[in-house]
Amino acid sequence: MIWCLTRVLVRTGSGRQRYSVLGAVETRDHDLVTITTTGSVSAETVCDLIEKISEKYPAQEITLVMDNARYQRNSKVLDCAACHGIELLFLPAYSPNLNLIKRVWRLIRSRNLRNKYFPDLSTFKGSIDSFLDSLGGNNRHFLKSLITENFQTFEIPKL
Repeated sequence: MIWCLTRVLVRTGSGRQRYSVLGAVETRDHDLVTITTTGSVSAETVCDLIEKISEKYPAQEITLVMDNARYQRNSKVLDCAACHGIELLFLPAYSPNLNLIKRVWRLIRSRNLRNKYFPDLSTFKGSIDSFLDSLGGNNRHFLKSLITENFQTFEIPKL
């Protein structure tokens, strides 16, 4: 069976370069707070995000929902959150459907990165950064439709 008569080739960048984005989204106002790095995400990066959130929302009660990544669930991050008065709520293992920021990352990949060639890392970073900035302005409607507190629930069966 032939699926395609024409062979499609997509250019890719050479080498392995990293651009990591760590973020948090506010569920009521749909504000996005991000930290970017060309290195790996670590406990220090998470602490930088916690400090940025604390500065953006001073004197407010904050609950930061996080998954169980090793760099998020360690004593340094727990101490940093306690120092800033931020409560950390860890999601159950293997529950990406409950993690709202995963919806934002999927949006960025689908609207900004999928099937596009970036000749170098700076172009790639610029594209991501400009789209992240647009989520606070022109593309804010995407966040309003994605970030809702509506989750699918199941009834507990009677045995």
